[in-house]
Amino acid sequence: MNSPNVLSLTRLLLTPAFVVSVIYHTESNVFLSNLPLIIFLIAIITDAVDGFIARKYNQITSFGILLDPLADKFLLIASFITLSFLTCGPAGLRIPPWVLIIVLTRDIFILTGAAIIYLMLGYVEFKPSILGKITTFFQMVTILGVLIHFEYSYILWTLAAFFTIISGMHYFARANRILNGKK
Repeated sequence: MNSPNVLSLTRLLLTPAFVVSVIYHTESNVFLSNLPLIIFLIAIITDAVDGFIARKYNQITSFGILLDPLADKFLLIASFITLSFLTCGPAGLRIPPWVLIIVLTRDIFILTGAAIIYLMLGYVEFKPSILGKITTFFQMVTILGVLIHFEYSYILWTLAAFFTIISGMHYFARANRILNGKK
């Protein structure tokens, strides 16, 4: 297993640690009060570093092509769910349920579309779009905003929701073109 895949696997394993750290978060203990932020920062750094190493040193593998976005999805979905139901910090900030619903709906549609394409056409490479990358960025920044108790986090989650919808529509259009034989 190469180092980018180890980093993706690490991000995948950090996901339950993040959820537990939010559940057991307490302001009375400095370490526990900062642990969710530390874990999430380490996880998103692994995302940036694994992609850089894979491209720079030509360590792109079939396993990594599947593992990297899977680790991202698990981290983000678990974070959105956790921070929609639990507050983290004295500000009592939570991600509104409507944002969670948008994020989950888009990901369910993408997975369903990928399954349909696979069943109808077999394996088709489906690279992430720039809109998908922007969406992931704003989703990660939303989580960070909530974790650092950013006063204007509502702006971040509104942007994340907007780009989640736009990228979902874009992926739907791409899937439709692929199914109709127009890559």
